[in-house]
Amino acid sequence: MSSVANPPLVENGRSMQTPALRRRPVFPFTAIVGQEEMKLALLLNVIDPKIGGVMIMGDRGTGKSTTIRALADLLPEIEVVRDDPFNSHPSDSELMGDEVRQRLEQGQEIAVTTKKVQMIDLPLGATEDRVCGTIDIEKALSEGVKAFEPGLLAKANRGILYVDEVNLLDDHLVDVLLDSAASGWNTVEREGISIRHPARFVLVGSGNPEEGELRPQLLDRFGMHAEIRTVKEPALRVQIVEQRTEFDQDPATFLDNYQDKQEALQRQIVEAQQRLKDVTIDYEMRVKISQICAELDVDGLRGDIVTNRAAKAIAAFEGRAEVTIDDIRRVATLCLRHRLRKDPLESIDSGYKVEKVFNEVFGAAA
Repeated sequence: MSSVANPPLVENGRSMQTPALRRRPVFPFTAIVGQEEMKLALLLNVIDPKIGGVMIMGDRGTGKSTTIRALADLLPEIEVVRDDPFNSHPSDSELMGDEVRQRLEQGQEIAVTTKKVQMIDLPLGATEDRVCGTIDIEKALSEGVKAFEPGLLAKANRGILYVDEVNLLDDHLVDVLLDSAASGWNTVEREGISIRHPARFVLVGSGNPEEGELRPQLLDRFGMHAEIRTVKEPALRVQIVEQRTEFDQDPATFLDNYQDKQEALQRQIVEAQQRLKDVTIDYEMRVKISQICAELDVDGLRGDIVTNRAAKAIAAFEGRAEVTIDDIRRVATLCLRHRLRKDPLESIDSGYKVEKVFNEVFGAAA
């Protein structure tokens, strides 16, 4: 998803928005009220998937699934190789399967089409075979071909993989997901036969903290951690209820009212993806980011790397070529709060510790 190949808003004289009659209407991302922390974390991961995904923890019924589906629906269509199970990119070797790469190396022509970015739901009871894919050993031995049945990781390539209640998922499966998200590849090995395919996706996990937290070792591997709470302000709650009622009663009209905002945000995301490689961050700021991580006693260097990436992504999103102190302030808590836990029974910092150390390190400049 990091490579959006010339994603026009209008193609062949038609709008890229699929008519409402042909697919189920999705609540528009720009109509979602509140939950700014979650929305920012998701947008930054779309701009730079190498941030490493986002863990969203919060109360039930706060719109986690709605927001994630809305984001996937908002994103522009991507170019893919026709009938390819991995949504292979037609020219980027890092985003294509081995078969497509071999065909290109042999000079064969490949058919290209466009499709919406996929959002794949991973069910809680999924097996490792369902997630990673399986190899038909009997067919491989009898016919001499690598008979591979793709799993959810294959479908999620260049898209979003959403795991609701990830804190209830088997630790081994969480590890598999995080490994694929980090490396961009999924490898399946059975009886001496090995098959790999690209698996670059934005991993989004969500859960209710009352049902337990992930182990610190797994939580640390999520790039960001967003906390969401039930809206308390009565007027805002009424607005949310009214919006949902309007959408359910007449989705077409509701979507039309937000069409301009949706297209504007879509353009902003595409421009940010293209601008990202040119964004710079001053050396002194990088030193101070690492100083914050050191003073917070963050294990390893993931915190440093993710904070740098997120700061660049937010600058690109807002149309700037240089990272500011305010950019770092806005992403520091999202990138670091979940890396402070040393004890599995300890609760995750709300952000107070990160903000306190940030202010101490940046001092008057902050």
